[in-house]
Amino acid sequence: MQLNGQVALVTGASSGIGRAIALAYARAGASVVLNYRSNDEAMAEIGRELDDKGSPWLAVKADTGDEGSVDELFKSAVERFGGIDVVVANAGVQKDSPTLDMTLDQWNAVIKTNLTGQFLVARAALRQFAAQGDRGMSRAAGNLILMGSVHDRIPWGGHVNYAASKGGTSMLMRSLAQEFAPRRVRVNAIAPGAVKTGINAEEMEGENLRRTVAQIPYGRIGTVEDIASAALFLASDMSDYIVGETILVDGGMSLYAAFAEAG
Repeated sequence: MQLNGQVALVTGASSGIGRAIALAYARAGASVVLNYRSNDEAMAEIGRELDDKGSPWLAVKADTGDEGSVDELFKSAVERFGGIDVVVANAGVQKDSPTLDMTLDQWNAVIKTNLTGQFLVARAALRQFAAQGDRGMSRAAGNLILMGSVHDRIPWGGHVNYAASKGGTSMLMRSLAQEFAPRRVRVNAIAPGAVKTGINAEEMEGENLRRTVAQIPYGRIGTVEDIASAALFLASDMSDYIVGETILVDGGMSLYAAFAEAG
């Protein structure tokens, strides 16, 4: 699973899943464009790590929910590296609330980043793939990966904005895949289950951890490296015949573990 000579753009790359994907792509031989929204210190740390490995990289601060920012992100990437071969629309947020208390601002903020943002990044990627043509870097003429969630199929009360955004992402991905596959552009998605990151580390301890693991047949919490491995597979020629699919990386959570003894 190599990406030698390719250019990969990853949004939300300053931490967690996005960071792990960007580093995995760099190890596989790609030049990486790292999008982030605000954490300059974290991005500088990733840059030092990439410099130590001799990996070409570019960091671009941009709000993926803003059309102009996304356009500038892609413009900067192309100016630096000449083209783009792989795009991972990973940036996402949560603003949880019981539905009766959820404000319109909470709803709009999540939809803006998680759904509208993925559309804006996807559209910019597809426009760039069309403009540059086949760069001869892989069997596909472009590779777009959206970031879904196990909650694009498992209902999640108290998180309706997040679940709705991920359900929308799933159909966005499939519709784009149908439209652009004839142009040899592959569009797929990854749906993580429970994954421990720096952001939710405190929630993945003690009793909370026990309750979460009880819902995972495989018996462990996911890591960001688990998701990065799936992202590397989808970006590589090893997955060239996979189009319009969502790869669940959830330890079996979507199998509804509670029903195993309810028959």
